[in-house]
Amino acid sequence: MERKAIAVFSTSRFRLTLTKPFMFFSIILLLKSYLAWMVIFDDVLPWRPLITEIPFIWLLFSLIEWFASKRKMAIYMAVNLLLTGIFFAAIMYYKYYGVIVTYHALEQVNQVTAVSNSVFSLMDPYYLLIFTDIIVLFILLRRSDRVKKWKARHAHREKRMLTSVVFVLSLMICLFQIMPNRASMNEIIKAQEMGILNYEAYTIFQQENTELVDAKTINQEAIHALKGISDPEEPQLAGVAKGKNLIIIQMESFQEFLIGLELDGQEITPNMNKLARESLYFPNFYQNVGQGNTSDAEFVVNTSFYIPPRGAATQHYADKALPSLPKLLKAEGYDTATFHTNVVEFWNRGELYKALGFDRYYDKSFFGEEDKLFFGASDDVLYEKTAPELKSMAHSGNPFYAQVISMSAHHPYTIPEYKHRMLLPERYEGTFVGEYIRAQNYADDALGQFIEQLKADGIWDNSLIVVYGDHLGLPIYSLNNKDKELMHEIFGRDYDSADMINIPLMIHSSGIEPDVLEQVGGQIDLLPTIANLMGVSMEGHLYFGQDLLNHGEENLLPERYYLPSGTFINSSTLYIPGIGFEDGEAKPLPHSDASAVKATENEFERALELLHLSDSYVKQLPSHNQ
Repeated sequence: MERKAIAVFSTSRFRLTLTKPFMFFSIILLLKSYLAWMVIFDDVLPWRPLITEIPFIWLLFSLIEWFASKRKMAIYMAVNLLLTGIFFAAIMYYKYYGVIVTYHALEQVNQVTAVSNSVFSLMDPYYLLIFTDIIVLFILLRRSDRVKKWKARHAHREKRMLTSVVFVLSLMICLFQIMPNRASMNEIIKAQEMGILNYEAYTIFQQENTELVDAKTINQEAIHALKGISDPEEPQLAGVAKGKNLIIIQMESFQEFLIGLELDGQEITPNMNKLARESLYFPNFYQNVGQGNTSDAEFVVNTSFYIPPRGAATQHYADKALPSLPKLLKAEGYDTATFHTNVVEFWNRGELYKALGFDRYYDKSFFGEEDKLFFGASDDVLYEKTAPELKSMAHSGNPFYAQVISMSAHHPYTIPEYKHRMLLPERYEGTFVGEYIRAQNYADDALGQFIEQLKADGIWDNSLIVVYGDHLGLPIYSLNNKDKELMHEIFGRDYDSADMINIPLMIHSSGIEPDVLEQVGGQIDLLPTIANLMGVSMEGHLYFGQDLLNHGEENLLPERYYLPSGTFINSSTLYIPGIGFEDGEAKPLPHSDASAVKATENEFERALELLHLSDSYVKQLPSHNQ
């Protein structure tokens, strides 16, 4: 009888302990941390979230027990909501960008809101389970007498001595996980080693103490040395397009694997395929964008500078007097304009265009909302209204530079049925990959009509045409198992990180013989390549890319944002760092022989130095308003 009484007492004591807010909300948040970890990290060991996330949670809960004399349950609920929001934001941000969200993302709240359809299209319904307890508790605390009694019973503070011990031990464990991992290059690994909550706290208190290099000491010779290149005495194709118009067409989310792709005998991008056959075609070309995506591509292509360490170039560099392609061509008597159907305020483009020196821009106010897709008028409208403007510019007596930015094939790629130009195979219907392919098929069709109009207007033959993808369209971390199977069908192997950031480049002009050029290149290289073809001097203009036609097979391309810091591409390899260089991973590029994979620590250090020099130089440029 005595043993039974002891057992009953022990059981009751255990149940009482579990129902205390401290333990109750600890268990709930631990379950939520497991959900976040399963989405974000590979090979999650069962004990890792327990030892990384719970100490931080207990730090906050100890403070509640110390200081909350009133409304303790409300404060627990508020902290639960805050930490739940962090876990949910980490999940959704990773699914969209492939990186761990930090408080810096608050700078982009307006932009993220604008692409909410894209973000939430990536959400599996079970992610919403993370909010279930909050809704249920809120209802029960208002309506259930039993729950109200539970709230009243636990309104008192816990013993201060016990709370102090828990706080000190939790703080020691948090510091033990944060301090050794501060130097890790790979943000994903850093967050996994520290714990998501510790990592978020660390980024708030982290001091940015990177010392800028004096801009006066940064020169082209030093940049070329870091890249391992030198200028030839007689550049190939120099001035072959001198005096011609320049038309740059930036294709939304267009990846390289679409070129030549057929599904059950259907050619997906016949117009881009034809253009590739008739142009200088670079299949081994890569994006250099960050969080600003399309706007970052505009920045990089027009400046040959790298994006900033965090955030979008338009938000950190748009106040600078940027050396740029529009300014180089204006000095040669060119009229310059950029065309985009979205509002110019999106990603602060109005300020970017001032900084780049475009004579004018055409945005939603010009294109209207006719045939609207996603953020603005469709590609059909973009090209239909742009073509007459280019014809007018061509008749002005001066050559022109026009950048035309497509948008209809934007994530999540759910174009309306009346825009469908192909019949998807049944196995692709209703899939993310299928929607992407169908949207790009439509974008290709609209581009083909634009090309025909430029030819009819006599502009095509008197222009240098540059066409490239602005950024990836199918992030690996956004694909479900069915999508991965379809990508395996397309590639004949697993879809990988290098495939993800691989975009096509085509350069077309009369006088340039079509060819397939296998050398590695990136968006950073377009400005010097175009300048050479157009016979425009780069004297006094610092740039971080290289002329793809005159610098052989070698290239060194640092990457930012969609892959961990320290990632770089060389002539055969995509290298992704771990904690440092030694535990990183080297992967073959899509068009490279796997046996040629090689990445050195020297390349790793030079890639980081290139980024540092670019950051230092741009940050010290004067304001364009001065």
